Amino acid sequence: MADRPRILHLRVVGNSGGGPEKTIFNSPRFIRPLGFDAMAAYMHPPDDKIRQMLVERARKNDCPLFTIEDHGFRDWRTVWRVLQLCREQKIDILQCHDYKANAIGLVVRLFWKCHLATMLHGWTNMLGRAPIYERIDRNCVPWYEAVVCVSDDLVERCHKIGVPERRIHLVYNGIDTVEAIRTVSTSEAKLQLLRQLGLESEPQARKILEPNALLIGSVARLSEEKRFPQLVAIFSKVARSIDRPLHLWIAGEGPDRPAIEAAIQEANLGGSIRLLGLLSPNHLFYQALDLFVLNSIREGLPNVILEAMAYGAPVAATSVNGIPALVQDKQTGWLVDAEDPRAMQDAILEAIQEPSTAARFSIAGRQHIEQKFSFQKRMERMASIYRQLLAKDRRWRHLADS
Repeated sequence: MADRPRILHLRVVGNSGGGPEKTIFNSPRFIRPLGFDAMAAYMHPPDDKIRQMLVERARKNDCPLFTIEDHGFRDWRTVWRVLQLCREQKIDILQCHDYKANAIGLVVRLFWKCHLATMLHGWTNMLGRAPIYERIDRNCVPWYEAVVCVSDDLVERCHKIGVPERRIHLVYNGIDTVEAIRTVSTSEAKLQLLRQLGLESEPQARKILEPNALLIGSVARLSEEKRFPQLVAIFSKVARSIDRPLHLWIAGEGPDRPAIEAAIQEANLGGSIRLLGLLSPNHLFYQALDLFVLNSIREGLPNVILEAMAYGAPVAATSVNGIPALVQDKQTGWLVDAEDPRAMQDAILEAIQEPSTAARFSIAGRQHIEQKFSFQKRMERMASIYRQLLAKDRRWRHLADS
């Protein structure tokens, strides 16, 4: 192998992952032409199904992957495994992506000479032990040489916890705009989606194909910060106020599923709302939507909005954390106050009643992604950060000028 700097992305997951995996698994193939070799190491529960799902996701993106069984919060045997991996692979930059990885990185650095970078994807789920994990992160992050934030609010949080300004880098998430592009019309995508899901013969599902039917969709982990029960209530009010068939399909899994199912049952909307579970690939889903909605109260910079806009779906989303960088109100979509459910209701109604506006936002959204959020541009920015780190080393000093 050529003598090139080597990067290891380190992350812990409780399942097959979420939005950050789209960034991590895509990174090696985009950074390769820029002069670096990269790979990923994932700590995961001792579940072969989870491991296989991670392996498959990495394989599809040409990402070299190492998997490490993780038996929980106190399983610090993972430290030795990560240290061993860094030595074997001669890692130059260890880039961590969560609280446990950040803590492990500081220990590994004591025994293996490498540069430490971390990427903050956002603290969104604050249930259970999450506040403890956030406190761990607040103590670890200031010790890192480079702290990459995916949204402006995370930059501000880094200032508050004492990270020196020179170490903070704002790098928005990106998407492969060559791969993520609309290929079929909305109506054709609906038909193909039914076939993909095996629902083409189910009468209730086929109602999305009716000439005047509209399909609203969302993709997210089913957890409390996404506020799907509230979205069900909003959808119910909108559906009662229009005289055309309206459907809401939600892709994702998570602990809030029983609460969402209860909300659907209470609203008597079982025929109009469908929970799809995990959906991969999801490119047909985005293209089948007449409107994509994200009703979160907390976010980083969500990849699902990047994907929806790239595939040409009009977007309505709450104005929280990194979302305003993506959705510019009445320019690239509808941006609403997260504390005002009526505002989301009005945005959905406007999307339904003014299809020309929705079409205009769809085009503007795609252009916005191409100009500011392509994965290629993102990785050029990351390569610049890596070169800054390596410029301190005599071996890689020449990279600073490349």
